[in-house]
Amino acid sequence: MQSRHCLRCVCIYQAKNRFNYRRKASAQQADETNRMGKRIIFCLFLMCLSLSFSLAETNILTTFYPMYILTQNVALDIEGVTVTNMAEQTVGCLHDYTLQTQDMVALEQADILVINGGGIEQFMERALAVQPDLPVVDASLGIEMEPSVEEGLLNAHVWMDPVLAEVQVKNIAGGLAAADPTHAEQYAANAEAYCSRLSEMDQELKAELAPLAGMNIITFHEAFNYFARRYGMNVAGVIATEPGEEPSTREIADTCDLVLDLGIRTLFVEPQYPKTAAEVIARETGASLYTLDPCVSGDGTPGNYEAIQRQNAEVLKEAFGL
Repeated sequence: MQSRHCLRCVCIYQAKNRFNYRRKASAQQADETNRMGKRIIFCLFLMCLSLSFSLAETNILTTFYPMYILTQNVALDIEGVTVTNMAEQTVGCLHDYTLQTQDMVALEQADILVINGGGIEQFMERALAVQPDLPVVDASLGIEMEPSVEEGLLNAHVWMDPVLAEVQVKNIAGGLAAADPTHAEQYAANAEAYCSRLSEMDQELKAELAPLAGMNIITFHEAFNYFARRYGMNVAGVIATEPGEEPSTREIADTCDLVLDLGIRTLFVEPQYPKTAAEVIARETGASLYTLDPCVSGDGTPGNYEAIQRQNAEVLKEAFGL
């Protein structure tokens, strides 16, 4: 009887040991599975992190078309760098531009903002106030601007002078390099190449427009003052002091008097704005109308600024019979 009892105890003990062994083995296996899962998750995290770095882009936002073209050339063919224009390319100068919802979204996604400066982007002040950490590159840094016909403002259309556009390109390259040092050498190389092209164009236009030195011209608004000054012409008056708004009857009459007093035979309008007032002046004075483009809209290609400026030179030569 005692023997059977001992045997039973041994069996129970062995069964208990086997149960404990299985439970321990199962726990160890669960721990190992858990550790393996953690390793896999960690590896996946590292892979995603690595992928995110490899796909990281520098998003450059420009305020309007001329800044877009200049910046596009500075960032040309640089992998990982994108340039986006904020204002639609059909928009003219930004005198009365109002920020749109998509503009605010673009600002949120931007790493760097390139502006013309000189007060032409007054609409940006509030938006930038809520994004104080966004690097802003002022393309007109160091450029002395002339007063605007609008009291208390500057004439900020400096991009229309190819030599000043070169200064802007260098400012843009320097600003981008400071904000994105990874691509600094590429920005500098692209800027040098683009400035070389702009310099070549400037010499070309200087030779072609030399016979127009001293000529008085009347333009739609003050966008062409720097262009005219660069090539020896004088903007004697403008049709509209504020683009987008029709001049008053008094202003139209004053311009008619100026055209007749100076013996001006040609008026220059712009493709981005209505030419109703200019047509009235032309009809009253017998002057002809020609179109000059202030480079504030276009096809978006890197060479578009140069193409527009060369076309402007052709228009001037035609207008003055060269």
